[in-house]
Amino acid sequence: MRHQLLHTAVPVPTGQWLVQQRPESPVQVLAGATAMVELAAEIQHRIRTTRNDTR
Repeated sequence: MRHQLLHTAVPVPTGQWLVQQRPESPVQVLAGATAMVELAAEIQHRIRTTRNDTR
């Protein structure tokens, strides 16, 4: 969220995370912190490969 990779991410007491990539996108339920890190890495990779294509 701080680097604008996600619109919101909220931890829930079960250890899961509720995340939303954009305000209009559906809420995703992630299994835990590892899944959260994997999602952030996937988004960063997508941003970097898209950015390289436009240069």
